Amino acid sequence: MTSNPQKPSFTTDRSRLLKDRFAQFGITSGGVMVLVALLLIFFYLLYVVQPIFESAKVEKRTEIQLAPQTTYLGLGVEEQTEIAYLMSDKGTVDFYQVKGEGSGKLIDSIQVEFEGTITAFASSAPFLGQYAYGLNNGQVQLVKPMLQVSFPGNERVLSPRLSYPLDAKQLVVDEQGAAIRKFAFSHYEDKTAVVAQTSDKRVIFASFVAEENMFTGEVEWSVERTELDIDGRVDELLISPDTSRTFVRSANQIYVFDTRFATSVELFQLLAANEENANLVGTTLLAGANSLMLANDNGEVSQWFEVNSDEGRQFAKIRSFETGKSKQVRLSTEYYRRTFFTTNDKGELGLYYTTSEAQLWQGKITEGKIDKFVVAPRANAAIALSGDTMSVFELHNEHPEVTWSALWQEVWYEGYPEPAYTWQSTSASDDFESKFSLVPISFGTIKAALYAMLFAVPIALSAAIYTAYFMSSELRRVVKPTVEIMEALPTVILGFLAGLWLAPLIETHLPAVVALLVLLPVAVIATAFGWTKLPVRIRHVIPEGWHSIILLPVVLIVGWFSFAMSDLVETWMFGGNVRQYLTNELGLTFDQRNSLVVGIAMGFAVIPTIFSIAEDAVFSVPKHLSNGSLALGATQWQTLVRVVLLTASPGIFSAVMMGLGRAVGETMIVLMATGNTPIMDWSIFQGMRTLAANIAVEMPESEVGSSHYRILFLAAFVLFIFTFVFNTVAEFVRQQLREKYSSM
Repeated sequence: MTSNPQKPSFTTDRSRLLKDRFAQFGITSGGVMVLVALLLIFFYLLYVVQPIFESAKVEKRTEIQLAPQTTYLGLGVEEQTEIAYLMSDKGTVDFYQVKGEGSGKLIDSIQVEFEGTITAFASSAPFLGQYAYGLNNGQVQLVKPMLQVSFPGNERVLSPRLSYPLDAKQLVVDEQGAAIRKFAFSHYEDKTAVVAQTSDKRVIFASFVAEENMFTGEVEWSVERTELDIDGRVDELLISPDTSRTFVRSANQIYVFDTRFATSVELFQLLAANEENANLVGTTLLAGANSLMLANDNGEVSQWFEVNSDEGRQFAKIRSFETGKSKQVRLSTEYYRRTFFTTNDKGELGLYYTTSEAQLWQGKITEGKIDKFVVAPRANAAIALSGDTMSVFELHNEHPEVTWSALWQEVWYEGYPEPAYTWQSTSASDDFESKFSLVPISFGTIKAALYAMLFAVPIALSAAIYTAYFMSSELRRVVKPTVEIMEALPTVILGFLAGLWLAPLIETHLPAVVALLVLLPVAVIATAFGWTKLPVRIRHVIPEGWHSIILLPVVLIVGWFSFAMSDLVETWMFGGNVRQYLTNELGLTFDQRNSLVVGIAMGFAVIPTIFSIAEDAVFSVPKHLSNGSLALGATQWQTLVRVVLLTASPGIFSAVMMGLGRAVGETMIVLMATGNTPIMDWSIFQGMRTLAANIAVEMPESEVGSSHYRILFLAAFVLFIFTFVFNTVAEFVRQQLREKYSSM
């Protein structure tokens, strides 16, 4: 009789299936959300950065017909670009509404107060907003159009008026009373300077200084006059806002006078500035008055500023721009930025930025000749005068100083002896030119990470290999958690200790630190070698895997000896001052907070990360591999090098790359332990500025939406790309190593 035993049935609890599916869904969703978060960060950074690379735009806002048969000598517009003013050859100032309701309406016409007949006209540097009339009696009258703001009935009203910087006082430039034909002036704080050509062809420099009488309280003017020696005709006159430099264009020559001291005016330099087969047709001073812009009749505009030479500071041609074939190029500048505009008889406008050598925009804006062209204080609008027509334009040019070449190539800035990579985003001066090269801070990031890895990788990997392979299990259970708990130490504490304790310690005992870095490895190797030469019965006193205990007194003794001999070594080898020796004898600059401090401090922050991952990788190598190698006659070192390390190499490489990623993104240590100087020097005794530290320092003070603000986001984007590339390379190499040694 045969029996059919029942087959055992296997059933799975329904709740367990639900839990498995829920866990699978949760893990998948978490991974997807991580990727989404990374993509959102990536695209948000691009969203903030993108505007700095937008092209400039010029759009016509309105066109106004002016009174016919009226000659205007100058024009301007107030900060909100609502009202423009035009200054006629009759001494009247006409105010026009150019924005909003009533655009094109003549609001008011005010007569300038002066005694005499107008023979010349000049304007100051744009940011001063002043104008002046030259008169037939050798005098000059300064005037400044103003708009008084009031709020009747809670409604904003602008009321035109004129102010007189010198309280309606006319300046006597020529005591002989000859008519002023051409002149330039600057009124800044308590000093006014005028350089003028009179009708009898004399060129006079006059300096007026206001001094308050300590007894009466009245303002008294002291005057110094000097006649300038000019050989030839005078075509144009310029004077810097601080009155330190005066420029006279005579045909194709530029006379540069040093007028800092009115009593000793002297010729500073004579420039033969025209190009071959070309003649000078226009000059102007760029914002900040450090650069002289020269226009030739071949359409070339060149920038000149002072640089160091064998004869001292001299003006030199730095760069040039091709603006077209027009022979009548006129130049205009912005109030504060190094942007300049070119206009010509064809009604064409060109927009350029000097430092980045970029042509931002070019096009035709009027049908006829452009007689006058000015830019609004905020550089968001401009006014062009062509015949009896005044045209108002909207300018969209938020970030002219930002180009790829300015960010990543050497740039020749005003006053610098040569092109350089420079980061200097702010200054106390309004006419300061921001310098936004990302090269120094990217270099600083790599430099800080390199020195940190040079310190951390040998220590962390050696400790990980010894702990996982040689150390006894009892001691390993103490050492591994102790090292890993170091990772919980806030980096701000490490940065604080590095900046306030370690940096002064290294500065005071530099010979001891250098000796310690050399003597400690030598002492460890010597101790290990000496231990192998001891009798076996002595070596068996210490159990297997506890030999590292022997090194504790060695480390303490070497450390004490190095610091005890520091002063003696400094006196004997370096004349008692190692910093002075480095500077005078070796030409090395020593900063207290330098790369050595950063390398040690950031190395301690990175060591736990590398140690933990590498130790797990080595310890996880299957025991049958090492036991099999030992059984075949290999020594422990041969087994370690040829079996264990090769098998653990993917994990070890991942550990190093994880440490590198942390070093690249570290902020607080490099912020507190370096001088935050964006310099490019591999010297271990100088500091640096990193991308992360730069963002932390400057983001709170940057204006939202400004070039500075957006470039800081670009720096964050670059840092993001750095870490992304490092992690991608690490994963690729790790997979290659895993495939190569997985069969062992």
